[in-house]
Amino acid sequence: MEIREKICASLSVIKEKSPLIHHITNYVTVNDCANIVLAIGGSPVMADDLEEVAEMVGFASALVLNIGTLNSRTIESMLIAGLKAKELGIPVILDPVGVGATKLRTKTAEKLIRQIKPEVIRGNMSEIKVLAGLEVAIKGVDSLADEQDSSVVAKKLASEFGSIIAITGKTDVISDGLNVCFLENGHKILADVTGTGCMTTSLVGTFCGVTKDYFTAAAAGIISMGLAGEIAQASLRQGEGIGTFRVRLMDSIYNLTPEILAKEGKIFYE
Repeated sequence: MEIREKICASLSVIKEKSPLIHHITNYVTVNDCANIVLAIGGSPVMADDLEEVAEMVGFASALVLNIGTLNSRTIESMLIAGLKAKELGIPVILDPVGVGATKLRTKTAEKLIRQIKPEVIRGNMSEIKVLAGLEVAIKGVDSLADEQDSSVVAKKLASEFGSIIAITGKTDVISDGLNVCFLENGHKILADVTGTGCMTTSLVGTFCGVTKDYFTAAAAGIISMGLAGEIAQASLRQGEGIGTFRVRLMDSIYNLTPEILAKEGKIFYE
């Protein structure tokens, strides 16, 4: 079965099983992340208290960690939840939002990777280059890095970390250290809406909750967001903007089908 067929099959399983996806994420996008998981057919939970994170992980099919709005308590919660997930064989998906912007973010991301060894790391080009030890310019949590050599960086970092590396941008790149695939769905308007990167990571986590093929799961989550962005943008009429787009993006994820993914998904190999 080739990757396109695997992606379509995984979407069907999500809608059938509604996997529970545990998040410790940032408060800017937490509601959007919960709703995007619901829209694609999963079941979100956003528990971050030290007293319950380990127990909650035990009920989950995947754990999403997002460092967008860090504080000392949530850092500890992420470590506890992540270590419990590894003990139970539950996949961990890390979104290193804004890593490199401050010492706290960089130290936290490095600690999570070192101690938890996430199955998937999803970030923009700047974030991934920081994790690779490369010099990049950063503006807050936004990427200023160009995408040149993205496949080389993804492949190298995947080998070094033992994780699937997923770089999202104009062309999305995914590598497991041996294989590299490129995804070309999406629209530039996605960058104008806060949280689309976080939501993409939540979609990746939802797919990771129904398959052990995390390379395919990363591709599935990213291509779902890209394709939904295209559909939502194409539906806009004159005078409609990012507010309408945001609502229709959620609708497009909700109405996504294996048939749409099979027909419209743009997947290429190196």
